[in-house]
Amino acid sequence: YDGPIWMVASSGSDTNLGNGLNPFSTIQKAIDAAASGDTILVQPGTYQENINYGGKNIVIGSYYMTSGDTAYISSTIIDGSSSGTVVQFISGEDSTAVLSGFTITNGSTGGVGGGIKIDGSSPRLSYLLINNNTSTNSNGGGIWCGDNSNPIIEHSTVSGNSAANSGGGIRIANNSNPVIRNV
Repeated sequence: YDGPIWMVASSGSDTNLGNGLNPFSTIQKAIDAAASGDTILVQPGTYQENINYGGKNIVIGSYYMTSGDTAYISSTIIDGSSSGTVVQFISGEDSTAVLSGFTITNGSTGGVGGGIKIDGSSPRLSYLLINNNTSTNSNGGGIWCGDNSNPIIEHSTVSGNSAANSGGGIRIANNSNPVIRNV
């Protein structure tokens, strides 16, 4: 199977092809298989993993993206299991790198960005619940927006996150110009 739509289901297997009949079980496996311009569609469930877009300008969305049903946001969970940043955009991703329709939770890092780390990138984040993430020794418990990053963050809730220094919810570094709407 060669995309451009990759499927992920908690009942899938990473030895599958990543299509509708044979979905992957992890989002990171789908990212690794995808090419820029592809879409990853994630079924409801809890995915205990930490993902990195790896410089790919791809769309990752829950079924909210196809249905508009907000129940998919709280039922499609990326859980970092307190083992690092949950989602990373750190390789120059642009506004065509999209994350939409998820709960991002239980990220914990000694560095920056417990829930989402954006550094030198400008993704679009929409319809997210970002909660219960922490930066134990630094900044940006919920979202770290690092240098030279210009993300669009919209229609999302950032709550119950913490940071040792500043930006329990969102921390914006120098030389960044995020667009934040309805957050």
